[in-house]
Amino acid sequence: MKSNELLLDAFGRIRETVDAALAGVDDATLLRRPGGNGNSMAWLIWHLSRVEDAQVASAAGLDQVWTSEGFAARFGLPLSKRDTGYGHTSGQVDAVQAPPELLLEYYEAVHRQTVNFLENLGDDDFDRIVDTRWDPPVTLGVRLVSTIADCLQHVGQAAYAKGLDSARGHG
Repeated sequence: MKSNELLLDAFGRIRETVDAALAGVDDATLLRRPGGNGNSMAWLIWHLSRVEDAQVASAAGLDQVWTSEGFAARFGLPLSKRDTGYGHTSGQVDAVQAPPELLLEYYEAVHRQTVNFLENLGDDDFDRIVDTRWDPPVTLGVRLVSTIADCLQHVGQAAYAKGLDSARGHG
């Protein structure tokens, strides 16, 4: 198996899990914050989509889907168009509201861009330095693996939050 095939499989698992987490979920469940101050499903799915979008677009030299395909305007969030959710306050988490269909549509668009980028990479491409702000500098391979790890954690949290509501008879 080639490196890009392995990464395509990993990003595909994120897509499958996002789809499963959003399947049949209602707006109340999407916005409910576990424990009253945890991140909502809507925020988690939006954030992981923004993370993958920003990280892959930067590494690939592409425009982010968030702006290039008009999702920033469609979501209409009271946040900067560059915002990915890092360091959000409780109020900013509450501000991220969107129906499950829009969240899924955005993630699917991000995933398509990721797949298109990965399909054409060879094993030597993963050694390319994409971020010199770290010591050691970050390679494309390391950036993609860290993006996968971050996104899988967040979609797992979203699935857990959905399960909490299902256990209570919601969603």
